[in-house]
Amino acid sequence: QVQLAESGGGLAQAGGSLRLSCAASGRTLSRYAMGWFRQAPGKEREFVAAISWGGVSTRYADSVKGRFTITRDNTKNTVYLQMNSLKPEDTAVYYCAAAESRYSGTVIYTQIDYDYWGQGTQVTVSS
Repeated sequence: QVQLAESGGGLAQAGGSLRLSCAASGRTLSRYAMGWFRQAPGKEREFVAAISWGGVSTRYADSVKGRFTITRDNTKNTVYLQMNSLKPEDTAVYYCAAAESRYSGTVIYTQIDYDYWGQGTQVTVSS
């Protein structure tokens, strides 16, 4: 079992930045592909960013490309989402997720393929 705990959410102004963290316990994340998803009020949960367990490969939703960066530190069992140039439409609950992966370069961006989920952290961006 992998337990995931997000932190770093809060209130930011448009154009500002926030850094989300996702800390894992129970197992090392070194063989898990990781992803960030978000769910805005009244909308379905959507993909934001993903990173392979080797940390070499990443993928982003078009809506955040160039503004968000996903990284990981396997020595700290933690994944990060740096969010810059925030927009009001980024307001959502952000979730991190972990998926067992055989290959170090595999990026997973479909929710159904993820095995473990955190409880989420609220991000609110004011205009």
